Formats: sequence, C-alpha cells, structure tokens
Amino acid sequence: MVLPAWDHPEPLALDTAPVPEYGAGSLADLLPTLAAGMSVPGMTAAIPELTEADRNCVFLIDGLGWEQLKAHPDEAPFMTSLLASSRGGTGRPITAGYPATTATSLASVGTGLPPGAHGLPGYTARNPRTGELMNQLRWNPWTDPRKWQPYPTIFQLADAAGVHTAQVSSPAFQNTPLTKIALSGGTFHGRLTGEERMDVAAAQLAAGDRSLVYTYYAEVDGKGHRFGVDSDPWRGQLMYVDRLVQRLAEQLPPRTALYVTADHGMIDIPFDEQHRIDFDEDWELRAGVALLGGEGRARHVYAVPGAESDVLTCWREVLGEQFWVASRDEAIAAGWFGPQIDERVYARIGDVVAAARDDVLITASEREPKESAMVGNHGSMTPVEQHVPLLQVRS
Repeated sequence: MVLPAWDHPEPLALDTAPVPEYGAGSLADLLPTLAAGMSVPGMTAAIPELTEADRNCVFLIDGLGWEQLKAHPDEAPFMTSLLASSRGGTGRPITAGYPATTATSLASVGTGLPPGAHGLPGYTARNPRTGELMNQLRWNPWTDPRKWQPYPTIFQLADAAGVHTAQVSSPAFQNTPLTKIALSGGTFHGRLTGEERMDVAAAQLAAGDRSLVYTYYAEVDGKGHRFGVDSDPWRGQLMYVDRLVQRLAEQLPPRTALYVTADHGMIDIPFDEQHRIDFDEDWELRAGVALLGGEGRARHVYAVPGAESDVLTCWREVLGEQFWVASRDEAIAAGWFGPQIDERVYARIGDVVAAARDDVLITASEREPKESAMVGNHGSMTPVEQHVPLLQVRS
C-alpha cells in the first residue's frame, strides 16, 4: 500500500516579497540626503526627488503609515493637503525598512544606515555574545550601546560640520540607549507637550544659518496598538497631531524644509485562531526552536544547534502560504535587511526569518502577553506597514 504524499501548499516565493527601497527611497536615506544638501562631508543625496534647503526639520510621527493617512482625510485635513508634496512633489511614499518597527526604523533614520549595518534588526533579537534575546526598544537586558551600534549618527556628523543640530522630544527619551546610539548629536530639548515641541523645534531651526532639527510624537502608535487604527482614540490622536504639524509649518523660519514622516504603518489583526497563531500552543512551530524573537508579523527564529534546516522546513510547511519564510542567508541575499550585513550583525538575525504577507500574527501568549494582546500591529513588508509619508512644507 502506497500512502499519499502529505499535500502541502506551495510556500510563497521569496522574490515576491516587496523589499524596501534601500539606497533610493527608504528612511535610512532621508538624513544623508538632507545633510548632503547642507554640505556635510561624506553624505550622499540618496533620495533624488528632494531639493536642498539651508534648514531642515524632520517630524517623525510614530505609527502613521501612508495608507492610514490617506484613509482619514477628515481627521487630518492639513496633512491630507500635503499628500501631493510627498517625496519631493511626486505624491509617493518612501519605505520604512525591514522590519517595520520603531527601534529598527529610528536607528535607520538617525544613522542613515539600513538594519544590516546599524545592527538593530528587530523588536527583539539574539545577542550572539550572551545567547539572550535583547529588546532593542527597551534595551533589556543591558548591553553596551556603543558596541551594539558603533557608527556615528548623522546628527553627530552634521554638528561636527558646523550645522546647528537639535532633537526635540519627550524628556523621558533624553538618556535612553536608543537615543544615544541613533539620535544623539547637537543638543536635546525635552518638552512634555506636543505644542511645546513644535514651538521649540521652530526656534531651533531659526538658531542657525544651517540647521538640522528632529522632533517626534509617539501616541498615534500607542493608541493604534491598544485600540486599533480605526478606533476613536486613534482618530483623536490623528486629529491632534495634524494640528501639531500645521502649528510647526506656520512657524518655519526662511529657507526651511519641513519633512513629516513615520517609522512604520500599522494593521489591525482580528482576535481569532485564524488570524493569530499562538507559538506557545503550537508544538509544530516550537519544535527545535531555542528562542523566538522579533514580533508577531516579523519573526526571528533561533534554532537549537543542528535543527536549523528542520525548523526552516517546518515553518515553511505550516506558514508558507501566509508568510515569506526564509533562512538567514536567503533573507540576507534577498536584501531584506539592506545591501550590507556587518559581521557583528549576522548572528543577530534569526536562523529562520518569517515576514507576514496576510493579515496574520504569530503571537506568544505566555512569553509575550502584552504584545500578544495588541490590536494594531506592524513589522512586515506589506505596503500598509512599509509605506510612510514624506510630506514637505517649504518656507
């Protein structure tokens, strides 16, 4: 008797994953382009659609993706009026980078480097030296920030070149390791309210003949995670931040370009077994896995030594219709983390990397109870997560 072969669906082809626009239109390309226009040595204007300005301001709104902004014109009338200005007047977005998550994206913004170089390849990633998972947003467990990310920031390089450089954000972020390795250089101005940040950012722009100023707002992302991106609390935050953008735009000193962007988009995932696959309850996915890193839509899977091939095969068989599932070397070769992978970063990437295509999550209810309870999620390479605005106001 011949038993029928186990009929598995064909896994997603890796070449169908929409890789970020590294080198031409990603978050990592923004500050180098602006700094090149201010004659900072060693910088290259990587986003060709942008034109030079003596003073540049980047306002990063955490979690406000391109598709979410376009879907809510009534809540964001001012930013909606700027959609045609995006990416140098082309009316197009730029891409976040993979994974589309805050720690990775902020490091890309501040260093001008893709994840494979700056070395923050996910929400959590394995520290090859200790074998532990490191949360790269909260910097836990502690590791030396300068060893983890040794490159200078664009702000430091601009400051050294005589550009007036400043960051304006919540006081809580002033001394965090992520700020130190991604966003430091020049002066930090901590302000609690969004209105204060806009006013200080405008004043800092005017403080130099050449200025580079960064400011940030977090709560659009916070409300999206907790309530979803179509909830009343999220809409309220969008209305508020739209007024902040207008407040800043109306105060710009002469010869200034303001760029409004984001670190990632967001997608709401239903709370049912079809859309949320619980790693902690799935023996197939757990088999041979030593550590589960990343986040629900962008997983790093670290195998028990010797089990790498089996884990890859199993994850492809179980998830291959819904996730792009790659080995570490396949993901690197496909350019998911950028065109270069530093040696110190290589083993931080999972033995298996899984990026969601469909509206689905790999949760971990026991290991990650807070993350598993989130309504809005992000991380993967889909347009709703990857595409972020680059709105422009010039004075």
